[in-house]
Amino acid sequence: MPSSNPLPPKENALFKRILRCYEQKQYKNGLKFAKQILSNPKYTEHGETLAMKGLTLNCLGRKEEAYEYVRRGLRNDLRSHVCWHVYGLLQRSDKKYDEAIKCYRNALKWEKDNMQILRDLSLLQIQMRDLEGYRDTRYQLLMLRPTQRASWIGYAMSFHLLEDYKNALNILETFLDQQQKGNNYDYEHSELLLYQNLVIQESGDLKEALKHLESSQDQIVDKLTLKENLGELNLKLKNFDKAAKHYEELIQRNPENTIYYNKLIDAKNLAKPEDIVNFYLECSEKFARAMPPRRLPLNYAVGEQFKVLVDKYMRKALSKGVPPLFVDLRSLYTDKSKVETIENLMLQYADALKKVGKYSEAEVNNGPKEPASALLWVYYYLAQHHDYLNQTEKAVNYIDAAIEHTPTLIELFVTKGRIYKHAGDPQEAYKWLDEAQALDTADRYINSKCAKYMLRANRVKEAEDTCAKFTREGVSAMENLNEMQCMWFETECALAYQRLGKYGEALKKCHETDRHFSEIIEDQFDFHTYCMRKMTLRSYVGLLRLEDVLRGHPFYFKAAKCAIEVYLHLFDEPLKDESAEQELNTGESFWNVH
Repeated sequence: MPSSNPLPPKENALFKRILRCYEQKQYKNGLKFAKQILSNPKYTEHGETLAMKGLTLNCLGRKEEAYEYVRRGLRNDLRSHVCWHVYGLLQRSDKKYDEAIKCYRNALKWEKDNMQILRDLSLLQIQMRDLEGYRDTRYQLLMLRPTQRASWIGYAMSFHLLEDYKNALNILETFLDQQQKGNNYDYEHSELLLYQNLVIQESGDLKEALKHLESSQDQIVDKLTLKENLGELNLKLKNFDKAAKHYEELIQRNPENTIYYNKLIDAKNLAKPEDIVNFYLECSEKFARAMPPRRLPLNYAVGEQFKVLVDKYMRKALSKGVPPLFVDLRSLYTDKSKVETIENLMLQYADALKKVGKYSEAEVNNGPKEPASALLWVYYYLAQHHDYLNQTEKAVNYIDAAIEHTPTLIELFVTKGRIYKHAGDPQEAYKWLDEAQALDTADRYINSKCAKYMLRANRVKEAEDTCAKFTREGVSAMENLNEMQCMWFETECALAYQRLGKYGEALKKCHETDRHFSEIIEDQFDFHTYCMRKMTLRSYVGLLRLEDVLRGHPFYFKAAKCAIEVYLHLFDEPLKDESAEQELNTGESFWNVH
């Protein structure tokens, strides 16, 4: 329906120029054209022009004026879809999505087939997870633009998200049948087929999913995903020979992926530990440079066989100088006999290396000596080993021996700090990390670690100064870290302030973390159209599902727990003096409606 107050040709041409200026972000020119129309005595109260002027002002950051003009425009022309649409855009820019949806629905009353309004409405519906409404809007878009690919995909996806797999698959099938058949299959077509396969898998019909995948494999360009899906489906359907073949090819392609080995073991039906160890030993001959076939059998081997394998594995790592060796073997520490074996071997290495420069005194005449650094790495391992077993004194002795051996190795100071942290002495821990940081001021990782330990020792100012070495110049470190959504820093800061009794500052930091999560949810907005256009549909569904459980993230949990504790404390013991109350007021209320 046209506006209740149409413009004559001259003014109408100016109005179109306002729209063009808005689209091209030439806001100041848009305001000039709006002024030309509104300065005509007949059209000083022209609703659509007033609304567009408001929208343009909003883009220039003049929010209050913008609302004033848009509301004035709406009052003067309540039957204009433009005024309602503009009001909706304004509400959307303020994150008032429910209000914006109401405005779009009003706009559609006066212009029910407007593509732009329908598109904007569908974006808000998927953002708010109004899936039924989203499905209806996508249906309208499909009816209006049946030739557009995005119309079909959006409609199919609305059914998929509603778990109505049958309808989703019917729509995808219909759409694919309409496509021109040719041999030049591109990435986008391939992604659509993989998405279709995902929907079939989620519907529970695994046989159909496998059949579909096998018939489409020539058209799929992402060969890695294709092979992984074929392997997984054959495994679930107990076609073990086929599954084994696919996983063997995948291991050939990437022998470092531990998942492939585990799946191949399932496909080969290996259940006995000795069979699994033998399987890994065969793989280690085939892939001599790969790590998993040498590391994974240690999980299954026992007794003498474990001793032989772990001995060989550790010697190679110690000679090479592999700092994370302990982290690599830590998962074996659930078995006491394995811990004992590792400790005995390490002590044997330490003695033999000191005496003869070899891992065993019996090998004194076999070939050249081990590198001098081997003893250092043995001490380093033993320090972490005893720290893990809560034997702090022994851990400190070994790390001191390592520092005496090589006083310039940063990892040693970091580990010494960690030992003190585990022993419950954050002040001493921070001193050693500060020492490590002083050895290499250009290392961002050590810098971050040091800042974290400073916060644990309640030294917020020092932590901020340490981080400032790597933040943007001319902006305070706190501000820059907030801008970069550096949540580990903010949660540690909040906890430090809580321990110091600065409750207002603690709540402020918790609120910043909460705001980051809200921003991450807002950031979905750009992907709703982008993913449909670029056909990254599987990733898009993954993103939507991630956003649905986003606030289960450990960072959010930590910040929320801190905020709850602070609020409970303040409820039990309210602040008395004014300065403290003022200090508290700097922290905004943490609980928005989530």
